[in-house]
Amino acid sequence: MGPSALRVAGLGRRLNQLGYTVNDLGNIDIAQAESLPDAGPADARFLPQIALACQDLGQLVAECLERGQIPLVVGGDHSIAAGSVAGVSSYFRARDQKIGLLWIDAHADMNTPESSPSGNVHGMPLACCVGEGPAPLANLFGFSPKVDPSNVALVGIRDVDELERGTVRGTGVRAFTMRDIDERGMRTVMDEAIAIASSGTAGFHLSLDMDFIDPQYAPGVGTPVRGGATYREAHLAMEIVCDSGRMLAMEVVEVNPVIDEVNRTADLAVELILSAMGKKIL
Repeated sequence: MGPSALRVAGLGRRLNQLGYTVNDLGNIDIAQAESLPDAGPADARFLPQIALACQDLGQLVAECLERGQIPLVVGGDHSIAAGSVAGVSSYFRARDQKIGLLWIDAHADMNTPESSPSGNVHGMPLACCVGEGPAPLANLFGFSPKVDPSNVALVGIRDVDELERGTVRGTGVRAFTMRDIDERGMRTVMDEAIAIASSGTAGFHLSLDMDFIDPQYAPGVGTPVRGGATYREAHLAMEIVCDSGRMLAMEVVEVNPVIDEVNRTADLAVELILSAMGKKIL
């Protein structure tokens, strides 16, 4: 329901007003959990269905890039990032280029089936992107990793599972916690993160989880965590992304209208997309 909420918030119309020609490709087919007989493997729930959806999504993303378009993916939970990043990486890999990854999130999303306390795949997509995690996702399009860990910047984390910490430290991704943002400011952190994701790459994919923002501004997310970015910090982060001129593709995830308040999380998500795509105050 997340994509529908963003459409209701005027995503296409507001991008048109910003000067973009929007081609809404609709929703990909995804098996609904409540219609399935069981959740599959306990350590990676619904993995076969998620892998199939991510394969389809990655193909659509690559086709958008082939047409010279900017892929903008909107979704529910963050597991879809394994597909969107695979699509962007596959496109540039065919051209002997690599991509960076800017992952903005309250969570590290670097669990594996062995470390996950819940078995929820939406806690594993970044691990899959750097070659860890369940093989059906890590090996999408027949190669792994999708992104060199040295070109991955993880921004805003404040809730990391105990066993997951070892994966974060061991892979070599650069993590900026909320303490880093508190102490050094959003500008400094974002400048460093973009430099990491841009070094030796064609540019970066931006993966924005709405739980990066404090729940007082974005209540309609699946796993809210207090102490996140403020309204203005979130906009500043997106404005700095836009100023860099290095963003290749973007996704916004974890909008859950069932627990939102009058669609205000979806509305904020649209605002942040607009900031990343060039909307200015003046």
